[in-house]
Amino acid sequence: MLKNTLSRLALIALAAGFMGLANAQNLDTSANAPATDDGRPTRGMTQSRVESTYGAPVTKMTPVGEPPITRWEYQNMIVYFEYDRVIHAVLKR
Repeated sequence: MLKNTLSRLALIALAAGFMGLANAQNLDTSANAPATDDGRPTRGMTQSRVESTYGAPVTKMTPVGEPPITRWEYQNMIVYFEYDRVIHAVLKR
């Protein structure tokens, strides 16, 4: 009797734990997100959108590796692209 009760309690506790995990939220990481607060392009922006927003870069490096990673250097920042999408943008010191 006691063994059955403990087994049922353990099963209920396990089920309650899994139900808590199923309560996740989704984060919207839209590719059309505006620039960050510090003026950098956001992840997912296209090369054409970056160029239309920030102008032509001072330097466009040729793609390297697979997948191809391209680096555009502006006066105050460097923008990294995978194919034609921003993956990272950093401000220069």
